[in-house]
Amino acid sequence: MQIVTPKQMSRLEERSEKLGVTKRQLMENAGRELAALIDGYCRNEAQLPPEECSIVFLAGTGNNGGDCFAAADILVYKGYMITVIHIGGLPKSPLAQEMLSRLPRERISFIEGFRSGNVEAAIEAAELDYMTIQPKSNDGSDDSHDRNPLEDILFAEKRRMGLIKGAVVGAQVLVDGVFGTGFHGQLDKDTIGIFGIGSGAYRVAVDIPSGGNSSAGTAAAGIFKADETLTFGFIKSGMSQFPLKKYCGKVTVADIGIPKSALDILDGERKYIRIERNFLAAYPPKRERDAHKGCFGTVLVIAGSSSMRGAAAFAALGALRSGAGLVRVASVEKCIDTVSVLAPEATFIELESDDYGFMLYDSSKDVLAEAMKKADAVVIGCGMGVTPDTIELTKFVAQTAECPVIIDADGINCIAKDINILMKKQTDIVITPHMGEMARLLNCSTDMIAENRLIAAEKYAEQFGITVVLKGAGTVVADSHSTAANHTGNAGMSVGGSGDVLAGVIGAAIAQGCGIFDGTCAGVYMHGLAGDAAAQKLGMEAMLPRDIIANLPDAFGILREKKNNMTV
Repeated sequence: MQIVTPKQMSRLEERSEKLGVTKRQLMENAGRELAALIDGYCRNEAQLPPEECSIVFLAGTGNNGGDCFAAADILVYKGYMITVIHIGGLPKSPLAQEMLSRLPRERISFIEGFRSGNVEAAIEAAELDYMTIQPKSNDGSDDSHDRNPLEDILFAEKRRMGLIKGAVVGAQVLVDGVFGTGFHGQLDKDTIGIFGIGSGAYRVAVDIPSGGNSSAGTAAAGIFKADETLTFGFIKSGMSQFPLKKYCGKVTVADIGIPKSALDILDGERKYIRIERNFLAAYPPKRERDAHKGCFGTVLVIAGSSSMRGAAAFAALGALRSGAGLVRVASVEKCIDTVSVLAPEATFIELESDDYGFMLYDSSKDVLAEAMKKADAVVIGCGMGVTPDTIELTKFVAQTAECPVIIDADGINCIAKDINILMKKQTDIVITPHMGEMARLLNCSTDMIAENRLIAAEKYAEQFGITVVLKGAGTVVADSHSTAANHTGNAGMSVGGSGDVLAGVIGAAIAQGCGIFDGTCAGVYMHGLAGDAAAQKLGMEAMLPRDIIANLPDAFGILREKKNNMTV
């Protein structure tokens, strides 16, 4: 499924207008889709007739507010009780102003969800909390003559806030149309306060939850937490990333009439996709009846040490369970002794070790050079340790291998201080860092990576001409031309060893001829899908990396089933 950046979406809208679909039409279509979603929820989920269903629109000053007005214009004539709360002021967008002017004011309640300048000045001057202002009369009589002008202002402000709270609390559907895809920075305290009003309403975000950065995927404090987000045209790139993704709830994509030919304007630009089952049309490769192990590739796993034997086993088993025809494990003796028990289907190349159980370089390079000639993909780094010898080994493999190389874990740490060795590569290279490793590669903080996951992966891939798998929730796969976001996987996979399994799964996909970018995306997707299958059986708390491996057959079964049903 194609996704777009906010800038690309803006360009698509401009291009649509030139192709005859005006922005007014796009907004009307958006309003129609939003109204249909709300109507469907009220009738089918809430099972309420329109006259018993209160819908509250939190409308901003831009085009997201206009989308709300367009939807409200439809719903009010279906009999729904409609309230519009203006957040931040009255509409500034000409299109939003036009949509607001169409609304039948006698049938809709309007509330100002913002303070005027006079109120702000009065509150500041009073140095009081306006919420403490109380009427002086206890007998219900009009006591306005007993209040001074300042108290009148503050009391009116309290009444306004009471109207807002009453509307939100009484709503069956609360619609967030405050900020759109152009939002950045922080939410003001009043908007946060309104978003935070407790309510049992079904919460719908228009295009993106207000407070979310639709490019980077970050979330401002107090962001609107949606049960469902209706996004227009395409999913926006930031919505594939956490923390924003968790605030989107269910994501529904609405067709608002952007012509397919408008997409031509994005030709030559970086392409963004969400990895779906239909993206894996060529994976796994078909197995003919006369096929043999040579048809499905050889994966060479250079991994492990005396103290980290499981990492090599996980990588080897990940490759074996993902269809590789042959898996060879190159490691030190103690590691091979363990892996041979856990994965007897593999074959082994014993390397000499130092006194601490790590691989030696001088005595291993010729053996590995010969082994790489027979491999279709090399996985290096899992549990290998970082020593002068393993650093030289990693450099040697990165610079001399002629088949694709997947560098993981300690392999990444081995090249972190001399990353320019990637410029001397002879083949395609995939690196699979988590955010901490990516921070070491870029010599920056982990927080900086967390706030710029897409950009970090893309720029690094472009700089070195490699494929970057930036692991984590919403794993990002980027090469020089494309970016893919994954949506399979769960928090139960947050256990040491899961990344080793992933390296093996990717290695197997590439070794079977799926291509570098496509094979990497396939490996990431299947790894997450197996994790989801494991979580369903065991619960996330009890999962181990071995359970991901054990559930790879189930993941392939799910993939085949969904393909046969022609779903994504």
